[in-house]
Amino acid sequence: MTATSGAGIPPAPDTGPIQLGMQLGHHGPTELLIITGMSGAGRSTAAKVLEDLGWYVVDNLPPQLIESLLELTTTPGRDVPRLAVAVDVRGRSFFAALRHALNDLQERGVEHRVLFLDAIDEALVRRFESVRRPHPLQGEGRLLDGIIRERKALDDLRSFADTVIDTSFLNVHQLAHSVSDIFSDERAPALRVSVVSFGFKYGLPLDADHVADVRFLPNPFWVPDLRPHTGLDPDVRAYVLGQPGAEPFLQAYVRALEPVLEGYVKEKKRYATMAVGCTGGKHRSVAMSEQLAAMLRERGVAATAVHRDLGRE
Repeated sequence: MTATSGAGIPPAPDTGPIQLGMQLGHHGPTELLIITGMSGAGRSTAAKVLEDLGWYVVDNLPPQLIESLLELTTTPGRDVPRLAVAVDVRGRSFFAALRHALNDLQERGVEHRVLFLDAIDEALVRRFESVRRPHPLQGEGRLLDGIIRERKALDDLRSFADTVIDTSFLNVHQLAHSVSDIFSDERAPALRVSVVSFGFKYGLPLDADHVADVRFLPNPFWVPDLRPHTGLDPDVRAYVLGQPGAEPFLQAYVRALEPVLEGYVKEKKRYATMAVGCTGGKHRSVAMSEQLAAMLRERGVAATAVHRDLGRE
């Protein structure tokens, strides 16, 4: 999936004042992405991936300058079809203006997306300790104090996000793959769905838009021949999907998701996460996630199955 230029589009007719991000000389509208989220959640990795994909990336920009930068990059003679701006708490007092900047973009009709990177506190602490750097908001306090302050500062900002990626259990390569998969294909479908299996004992996925609990099905863990295997194994899969209630649940769940996914497309939500959980994230949730993703693909949805907790037991 590669970035493409807006060159070759004929000049727009003179229809009065140019609306920011809309009719812009001989170029099409610049695709604008705002990257934000928790420090240590992978924002730098995401920015590097986007650069490799041909995005023009500006790091640590004061939110007040987003519209000015967008106007600059969309003037005739410029060639910046895809612009990504990273905004975070390193901007200190400037960062507080991000909510107002996002509201202003919305009111002006400037099409944009917001990527929010998040992770649980424990993961963030480990990452900061591994690089031996203080948190931007730590001050004279503990590392965890800085994380708590930042999470409070972000507060409702997460609700602005079109895409949330929980990086708690992702390594650098897995995060890079996720970002590339979501943002690199100009010809990608209007909506991508990740069906994530997980174990309730490890906590809910932070980026889940919907959560399904399949612990109502018998657990293959208690079948000696199946216990060592996972939901990717044909025998485990057959056992789980063959249980009374498994197929009716999947059929009913897919039907319930249809108007939801249609609504996401209308609201220009590009990426959604459907989480499917069992006790340990090894058997039932894995098999059911694979089947749910397959059923969504049969209905024309770009769905992939991801298994967050597979291998943790």
